[in-house]
Amino acid sequence: MKKLFGLFTASLLATGIALFADDTPKQDIKKAGKETKQAGKDAGKATKNAAKATKKETKKGVNKAAKSTEKGAKKVEKKTDPS
Repeated sequence: MKKLFGLFTASLLATGIALFADDTPKQDIKKAGKETKQAGKDAGKATKNAAKATKKETKKGVNKAAKSTEKGAKKVEKKTDPS
């Protein structure tokens, strides 16, 4: 009885899978094209976000370096002050 039930269940699953996998080659090509288009959009968005982050971090680094340079210049000015 268990073998019969297992065989029946397996045949139902196989039939159900076969019904859902009924795409034509044309539909497969369209689906692949849409997925490729979406992947391109996602890559473009990721590149844009990475560029913004790079700009922000570069600006922070430049400002920090400028601040340090100014601080060093003030130390040199104090040391060379004739008073």
